[in-house]
Parts: sequence; structure tokens; C-alpha cells
Amino acid sequence: MLYPHLAGRLFGVPLLIHRPKLDVILSVMAPRFGLDGTLPQAALPSSRPVASPTPGIAILPIHGSLVRRTLGMEAESGLLSYQAIQVGLAAALADPSVAGILLDVDSPGGEAGGVFDLADRIVAAAKIKPVWAIANESAFSAAYALASAASRLVVTRTAGIGSVGVIAMHIDQSGMDAKAGLQYTPIVAGAHKNDLSPHTAITDEARAMLQAEVDRLYGLFIDTVASHGRLSADALRATEAGLYFGDAAVTAGLADAVATFDDTLAEMADFLTPRTVQRLAAARAEVVVLPTSCSEKEIPMTQPEPQTEIPDAPAAVQQMTMGYADAVEVAELCQLAGVPERTASYLAAQTPVANVRRTLLALRADGPEITSHLTPEAMAAKPEALKDNPLIAQARARAGKD
Repeated sequence: MLYPHLAGRLFGVPLLIHRPKLDVILSVMAPRFGLDGTLPQAALPSSRPVASPTPGIAILPIHGSLVRRTLGMEAESGLLSYQAIQVGLAAALADPSVAGILLDVDSPGGEAGGVFDLADRIVAAAKIKPVWAIANESAFSAAYALASAASRLVVTRTAGIGSVGVIAMHIDQSGMDAKAGLQYTPIVAGAHKNDLSPHTAITDEARAMLQAEVDRLYGLFIDTVASHGRLSADALRATEAGLYFGDAAVTAGLADAVATFDDTLAEMADFLTPRTVQRLAAARAEVVVLPTSCSEKEIPMTQPEPQTEIPDAPAAVQQMTMGYADAVEVAELCQLAGVPERTASYLAAQTPVANVRRTLLALRADGPEITSHLTPEAMAAKPEALKDNPLIAQARARAGKD
């Protein structure tokens, strides 16, 4: 069975991927493209388990070959989509129990389409919550474009990063077609419609066109990584898409430090502790103004006891942040009450769910659809039958009006 949609994503298009990994992918997919025996054989690397998150730190795995969309071929195929990474990033930003995000990168890179937009999103995310990255064990090409977008980039001692370059492959299988007794005759409208077809040798004009696109994407790659502030565009070009490992990556300016995964988690927790405590304490101390249907009411939030010492990072993050389930419940309550704009205020102030529910119920009770205009005298009558119940009478009266 042939897979033309996959072939179209591998041949004749520029890729931001480490060349040995490209050979692995081609060797695995060759039989499915009808190219048995034409490419070197290699085995897919096995997947690694993901470490449990440290409290307050969301670990976002970036493992495997990167593509814009997986087209239904998820992690089993060794692919990870930019869309999936973006969803994970957005979830971590929205989760109030997350104080910082660590990108756990082990990827040879992948497709060019979508990578620069995602890198920009990571930069934007780092302005909301600290975003760090660790090359664990590789962050090549497109994966480096993402890792370099983090505000701090760490490599393990054996990790490799770099490969800041672009590659495009064209396969000419016309010789194999001839041996198989096949001859392809393209009928086209438009002089370039058959450019880069695998059933014919590449023309000089088609090669120049593909080279121009590779150069264009290379410029985008260089400019994107240079904007992250570690190296200038000229310095990045001078690497000539080279690979750098461990200390050499730091010496070259492509990474900030060498450390283990666990040490990086501990360092990030230490970094987050004062920021988290101060941010939450300030939020709780604020008087949040909540608009109502009648007037503006100032509702002071409960202030925490003053702290003379900053506790250990994991404990501080655990104790000072609202849990994910509570945050979701607060958002749902605000949505049901018709005041979704209040969600951010409640979350920022870490308002307990019970308090949120009580406040919103009181607000709804003041609304015109619930407000009762029955007099105390009428309620004091203590009717013994439903027909004499003033609440029932009021409901029937309203039903009659409708």
C-alpha cells in the first residue's frame, strides 16, 4: 500500500530535521512508498517514559519527530504535532496550579510548517509564566527553534543541540520505474506543475526553485532563533548547522547551562518559590471589584497570615495555589451564573470554591428572574394547601402572563 500523503511531506519539501533521523524515517517508510531496498535500513528509537511533574511545574514533553499535524498517526508512529504542543502549552498557562513550565525536549526536529509560529507562542507564554527548556537528550533543528524560545535552556551532559539549518530531499525513482516496466507521462497545465516529481529527474529550474525556498526558510530559522537573544544571526550562520553536545553547546552560546533533568527541576522550583509566594500573597491581599446588576460592590478577599520565611518550593507551590479541579469548578460556576468575566478575579485571588458559590448564589437571588416580591405578611399566613401557597400563586401568575 502506498502513502502519497506521507511521501508529499518527506520529498520535495524543506525540513528542519537532523539528517540521520531523516534517514531513519525514510528507511522505515520506504517499503510503504514502494521503494524496498533503495534506502538504508534502521530501527526506530524506543520511546522514553515521562517523569512525574514536580508540584507547581508543568512538564511539557516534546519527544519525537515534529509535524504540523499528525493526521491520526499519534505517538505510536514517533510523531508529535505542533498543534498538540500548543494545546499543552495553553493548558499549562490556564492552570492556576502551574507556576512554571519546563519543556522536556528530545527531538531531531521535523517539518518547517508551523514551527516558527509555535516558537513565537512559547516566547509569549514566557511573559506570562516562566518557561524553561532542557535538551534531554536532543534538540536539533526545529526542536532547537522551540527550545531556544524558552527563557532558560539547559542541556544534559550527553545531549546534543543545534543543527540550525534546512534540508530538502528529492528522490528520482525513474530508473526503478523503467526496470519495473513503468513509464509516467505527465499531462499538465502550467510549466512547473510537474516539478519535483519522483518519476523524473529534477531539472535545473526545479532545483533552483527548491533551493530558493530552503534559503528562505533558513533565513526565517536564523532570524527566529536570533530573536531569542543567545546568539546573533551572523553567529548562528557561522555554526553551519553543526551539532553541539554538552559543555560545547554552552561554550558556543547555544545553551545556558549543563545539568541533569532532576537538577533542572530543583533549580526551577527554587526560582519559582519567591515569585509564586509573592504573586499569590499580593493577589489575595487585593480588594477585587465585582460588578453586579445593581451597583459596584467591593468584596475584600481573605488575606493570608504574614510569612517571615519562604517555605520549600514544592510545598509553597502546593499550599499557595488553587488546585486544577477547584479552578475548573470556579470557571463553571461563573459560566452558569452568567458572569464568566469574574473567573479571572476569583482565580487571581484564590477565592475558595464555597465562597464563590455563595457569592454567585446571592447575586442570582438578587436577579429579576428569581427575586420574590411577596410580603412578610403573606408568608406568615402559613397556607395548608398548595392552592393557597403564595409561591405557587406567584408562579401560576407568571405562567399566565407568558
